[in-house]
Amino acid sequence: MTDLVPLRRALISVSDKTGLIDLATALHQRGVELLSTGGTAKAIRDAGLPVKDVSEVTGFPEMMDGRVKTLHPKVHGGLLALRDNDDHVAAMDEHGIGAIDLLAVNLYPFEATVAKGADYDDCIENIDIGGPAMIRAAAKNHGFVNVVVDVEDYQALLDELDANDGATSLKFRQNLAQIAYARTAAYDAAVSTWMAAAIGQETPRRRAFAGTLAQGLRYGENPHQSAAFYTDGTNRPGVATAKQWQGKELSYNNINDTDAAFELVSEFDPANGAACAIIKHANPCGVASGDSLVEAYKRAFDCDRTSAFGGIIALNQELDEATAQEITQIFTEVVIAPSATDAAREVFAAKKNLRLLTTGGLADSRATALTYRQVAGGMLVQDKDNGHIGLDDLKVVTKRAPSEDELRDLLFAWTVAKHVKSNAIIYAKNGATVGVGAGQMSRVDSTRIAARKSQDMAEVLGLDAPLTQGSVVASDAFFPFADGLLTAAEAGATALIQPGGSMRDNEVIAAADEAGLAMVFTGMRHFRH
Repeated sequence: MTDLVPLRRALISVSDKTGLIDLATALHQRGVELLSTGGTAKAIRDAGLPVKDVSEVTGFPEMMDGRVKTLHPKVHGGLLALRDNDDHVAAMDEHGIGAIDLLAVNLYPFEATVAKGADYDDCIENIDIGGPAMIRAAAKNHGFVNVVVDVEDYQALLDELDANDGATSLKFRQNLAQIAYARTAAYDAAVSTWMAAAIGQETPRRRAFAGTLAQGLRYGENPHQSAAFYTDGTNRPGVATAKQWQGKELSYNNINDTDAAFELVSEFDPANGAACAIIKHANPCGVASGDSLVEAYKRAFDCDRTSAFGGIIALNQELDEATAQEITQIFTEVVIAPSATDAAREVFAAKKNLRLLTTGGLADSRATALTYRQVAGGMLVQDKDNGHIGLDDLKVVTKRAPSEDELRDLLFAWTVAKHVKSNAIIYAKNGATVGVGAGQMSRVDSTRIAARKSQDMAEVLGLDAPLTQGSVVASDAFFPFADGLLTAAEAGATALIQPGGSMRDNEVIAAADEAGLAMVFTGMRHFRH
């Protein structure tokens, strides 16, 4: 392949007109002939620049509401012809096909059309055909052709032309081609994913996944692993869309933990009161509600002060000065909230390494979405766990029914359990976690660990009894034996919530009755692996 190729003729056809006139002007000043279509041509012409309509080149007008305008041999021949192939050059001469050295195209805004909730026909009409066809043709012929699909690459193109006296290098064109193929792949992924949902196809034969680079990361989970962060374009409020006000760049683990924290706290409607979640290694070490945000934070912190050190804090309401002052009493990695007052940001400004993120809102915990997990040789795809349980969904299975206070705490504990790695056991009291057991191979071990951590915190707080005294317990899946339930009772729990469904449910219910416990079944489990 030839290295340096001069740029003499460009075809520009863009939906996003950002930077268009600056690009066209710069190319014109460098002696590049401009071809264009429809609205792009009009914008260039209105700026006083010479431009030739593609319809003039092809001899055919745009037709069928613009569906057919660039699908023509005089366009694709100009993009695909190998300039060092005598047969190709002869064909160009014979049919009057001029070489196109630059294709600048961005596609119909399909993703934006879907995001705004457009109907089926409108989404279909916003599927670009000519654009992807030209992009793929130009990218294939990158030995001679430059293809630019992103506005942010306009200046890089101009800098390359300046550096090479109006030409571009092979390496530069290769980089553009890779970006172009990734763009058409992402576009097709968006279309196919949308269409699968639109026609009710839950398990399409093929799935396409795409993302846009948000940032390169210093490393992954460990320093020897390379990593990067990509966004998926759904604009779900959270770490991917948040504004970072201060602090150093987020790491791979920071992003993972911050996402877990914000998804958990988004379960709690701010209209019903303040809530705080503190996360360490993707598991909550303290979650609480409160009459104020600072109260919610303090109560979450008092569940496990040791683990909270160096943790991630998520809040469901605007971060205020009082809460910010309290948070800065210990080292915290990240704080994420819908918003933050000026006074709160001033408090954090004194802690240069503390990252503060604001999202503009909470994530919709009931929204449908897909989650992906790679396994060797494949990908697991499932619906996001957006299951919710209300009072009317509960089935009382013991002789004693829970009191109103117990029911309130049971639902709180159940909400938290959804976000704890299985086997998950949550002790809660008065709208706050008082013991969390996560990720153990045995459910009874999770029950014991959570109770022991509660004892440890009681000693730190100078209390005479463990925090679990008078608490309730949530289990993300059924108790296979009565031992876990009895361990919870020994720790002082008075009521339990669990899915039910074990072969030994009757034994577990009998044990609860004998211990004087109230227990409810949800009929839904929340495994989180």
